[in-house]
Amino acid sequence: MERRHFLRQATWISIGGLLIPSAISSACRKEVLFEDVQYDGKVLIIGAGAAGLYAGYILKSKGIDFQIVEASSTYGGRLGKLNGFANFPIDLGAQWLHGKNNLMADLAKKSNTKITLDDSAEKFWFNGQRVDVLPNDVAALFEREDNVPDVSFKDFATQEGFGDQYKYIVEGIAGDSGAAASNISAYWKIQEEENWISGDEDFKFQETYFDLIDTQIASQVSDKILLNTAITQIDYSQNTLVAKDSNNNTYTANKIIVTVPITVLKSNDIQFVPTLPTEKTQAFSKIGMDAGMKVFLKFNQKFYDENLIGGSICAAYADDSIGKIQIDNVLLAFVMGDQASYLTSLGSDVAITNALLQELDLMYNGAATASFVSSHVQNWTTHPFIRGAYSYSTMGMGDARTVAAKSLDKKLYFAGEAMNVSGHHQTVQGAIETGYREVINLLNDLDL
Repeated sequence: MERRHFLRQATWISIGGLLIPSAISSACRKEVLFEDVQYDGKVLIIGAGAAGLYAGYILKSKGIDFQIVEASSTYGGRLGKLNGFANFPIDLGAQWLHGKNNLMADLAKKSNTKITLDDSAEKFWFNGQRVDVLPNDVAALFEREDNVPDVSFKDFATQEGFGDQYKYIVEGIAGDSGAAASNISAYWKIQEEENWISGDEDFKFQETYFDLIDTQIASQVSDKILLNTAITQIDYSQNTLVAKDSNNNTYTANKIIVTVPITVLKSNDIQFVPTLPTEKTQAFSKIGMDAGMKVFLKFNQKFYDENLIGGSICAAYADDSIGKIQIDNVLLAFVMGDQASYLTSLGSDVAITNALLQELDLMYNGAATASFVSSHVQNWTTHPFIRGAYSYSTMGMGDARTVAAKSLDKKLYFAGEAMNVSGHHQTVQGAIETGYREVINLLNDLDL
């Protein structure tokens, strides 16, 4: 299952050969003046996820010196690729392209990357049975556009008539936003659906989403990426900024773009000198990011549905072979929020796998265990430099994303999916947009 949007569409323009979202460029028209940038300063980018990679890509196109430092041993952030598990490559992280009116879709088209519309059918686990249609259509939750209260999505669903019987159906919908229904704001979830502008269809890659980012963006800046470099301090008190890593190595720059996950900022893994303004740290605290994992289950026969929503252990199962040429039988358990926390607490990949097989056996009359071949658990919760799925909007969040994303002293800039203020957080394209936005903000601050 993935987000379904029924909203207006965006347009994209090309400036200097670079594809730019018009929604951003309208606020950054000065970009057209930056074709011949003369700047001898250096930019340090913290994090080599989609936002950091694209920020570097734009800086390179402008001839500006930069370096990307990444705490992990690989680049890509919450993108990843697994070979060898099946006879097709597996997306360990982001895997759906949401709509065709965005930069990622344009890059896919430009590079002849094969994508397939994911129009797979959904079934529901409801009252102990697999059903095609629910007694009450949960789509009704998104039809109410006025006076939606800023309460949890769980409470809102209950108020709208989707009570205990629909508990795990509602969790499946909430899981699309990366958290439990009790943590997500109903007001913001519906507001963000209304703000979505990339198109209402989802697509899957014949290869992987990681391949698109790798070949079209990362390959252009790979010589500028320094891996296994966890930044622990940023001193922006002087004109020359100094970043220090966990091994006490230092890196100097004139500007720094911070693109780490919101979990890292909330945990104060990076100490800022001087300390960040209180309003900014409070904004960080209001942006949620909870546990999330993807478990790939390989079977010797296909006994399962294309999508099944409503499990108490995993609220969303999906056929992972859709969009692929090969035909290995791989079922994805897309686990978010409290369900991901519970599975993590089991302590091992074997225990996680067994819990899922037990639930699938209940749903499919024992076929899961009888057909099981192997599993692969990608637990983003336990990744030391990520620690969760993706950001979501909490109750009482207000303008937290806007405040969190605001630059400081024309020195520090903040990007990443959690810093997207146009409704595209939680997505690769949303992260890309912020990388572009902050480079343009940086260039504007140069007063060229």
